[in-house]
Amino acid sequence: MSTPSFNVGILGATGAVGQTFIRLLDDHPWFSVTALAASERSADKPYREAANWLSGKPMPESVADITVVPTDPSEMDCDFVFSGLSSSVAGKIEKAFAEAGFPVISNAKNYRMQEDVPLLIPEVNADHASLVETQDWGSGGFIVTNPNCSTVGLVCALRPLVDAFDVDRVQVTMLQALSGAGYPGVPSLDALGNVIPYIGGEEEKLATEPRKILGTLEDDAIRPADMVVSAQCNRVPIREGHMACISVACQEPVSVADVVDALESYRSPLTSETLPSVPDAFLRVMSEVDAPQPLRHVKNGNGMTVSIGRIQACPVNHVKFVALSHNTIRGAAGGAILNAELLARDGYLTRSSAESTAA
Repeated sequence: MSTPSFNVGILGATGAVGQTFIRLLDDHPWFSVTALAASERSADKPYREAANWLSGKPMPESVADITVVPTDPSEMDCDFVFSGLSSSVAGKIEKAFAEAGFPVISNAKNYRMQEDVPLLIPEVNADHASLVETQDWGSGGFIVTNPNCSTVGLVCALRPLVDAFDVDRVQVTMLQALSGAGYPGVPSLDALGNVIPYIGGEEEKLATEPRKILGTLEDDAIRPADMVVSAQCNRVPIREGHMACISVACQEPVSVADVVDALESYRSPLTSETLPSVPDAFLRVMSEVDAPQPLRHVKNGNGMTVSIGRIQACPVNHVKFVALSHNTIRGAAGGAILNAELLARDGYLTRSSAESTAA
């Protein structure tokens, strides 16, 4: 059996998401970072000088001396690119890379709701990856996106319920970590000892993205899930972890025991034996009365597990519970890396500059 081997580029390599890509890809068994791109002020510098390294761990030596190049397809020598670009510039740049023949695995919002672009969580809607076959950028490139970081935990928690019951309505209140705002993010005098009950565009994404992700692929198009999502989003003074307080109504009444059984019995169709970034537990149902908590549980499964607790009857809907996900790992760079692993496994990525090596 052979192990895939790909050379990888990162767009927006000096930003917070770009740095998380680099940290998570260090010693990855399939992907080697060989090209880094950022804005003109960072271009032509070695990465160690261009990046204000934010991680508590040292910068990987494998990337420290790579010269940062402009975000131009002609400057990138790699098989595909991860995009950690800001949405303010991602649309034009990602389009240029796709038109130049690059697969683009994006964390940006720009193409998430485009009909032929997969909005992908591999354990939830892996079949949607085939939408890349319908894209036509002119040179064989394509774009795949992962959802908004607040959408991810919600949808992962809803997948077993959508499979088991006819989910009709979802109400969710999001408590979102400061790191979700990027670096330098929310000003300290706004963040400390405060809750900000507004995050631009987040509530709209939560109303639309879950319906696409949980929708059905029919004749190369997605029929959105028939449910309504009402969301409220708050920025709270924690560093990592988005907490979703979720209330669900189904077309027929469901009990707490039904929901617990659906969540505990759900098995991801993927395993770490087939994709390196798949956690041992896709969902972790917690029985402790005060769990999950960001400080204690956000790094479950190396940040890729969604932790669920406080499952109770709801006097307004049928059931309510809390879901916690790591916003910069499962909700951003880690989720995008898992998307790339799925695409590699299914043959959508090709090796133009890297060779397979024997396992």
